[in-house]
Amino acid sequence: MAIERHVRVYEASGGTYESVAVYDPTAGEQPGLLIFPNFLGTKEWDFAKGEKLAALGFKVLVVDFYGQGKRGTDMASGAALMTDLASDRAAMREKLRAHHAELFRLPDVKPGRVAAIGFCFGGKCVLDLARSGANIAGVVNHGVYDAPSIPNEKIVAKLLVNHGWNDDYCPPEATVALAQELTAADVDWQLIAYSRTGHAFTANDVPQNAEQSFGFQPDTDRRSWQATVNFYEETFG
Repeated sequence: MAIERHVRVYEASGGTYESVAVYDPTAGEQPGLLIFPNFLGTKEWDFAKGEKLAALGFKVLVVDFYGQGKRGTDMASGAALMTDLASDRAAMREKLRAHHAELFRLPDVKPGRVAAIGFCFGGKCVLDLARSGANIAGVVNHGVYDAPSIPNEKIVAKLLVNHGWNDDYCPPEATVALAQELTAADVDWQLIAYSRTGHAFTANDVPQNAEQSFGFQPDTDRRSWQATVNFYEETFG
């Protein structure tokens, strides 16, 4: 296996984006997978995760959802970029669909259902892409669950949500609201809630706080990864 990284600069939905493709060019046809990073945007952590997912048998696109040259460097700058993108959920939806289309421009991406995975704000991207009607098998890790005010298309996605029960960004009422939304739409969904776990439980460079509401949780990181592998094996074989 010879997994490579390739920078992809492309025009889409009124902007220039610099995503990174990660795949084994010798593997032939494989399903595609979109990685939506956390609120800081693309970084080495996401590219390394892309290599790990490519090793499972995917052609991966690590999505630049902010635009070329726009990256968060700290909590304040990342939050500002995220707030700006999420301020217009209709426009955000069109951008997500453009990145979905770009995935199929990678060599040897198998047509049909696409995998997706998101972390933090990236989890919100996975949900909004599903709400747009995209045919994805999506995994949400410590995501953001609020539904947009615009109507959903028919949701045909299959979804796994890995949720830290102590996550202040997604308290129980927000988690239940997501479950109700997906149930009303007759979605094939799973939700796994993890104890002693909050937001950013996959962020191995962020120590967990005393309240266990934010930061890395190694047991949950390991368990959620195994749940993700099982979900993709069931969907793609």
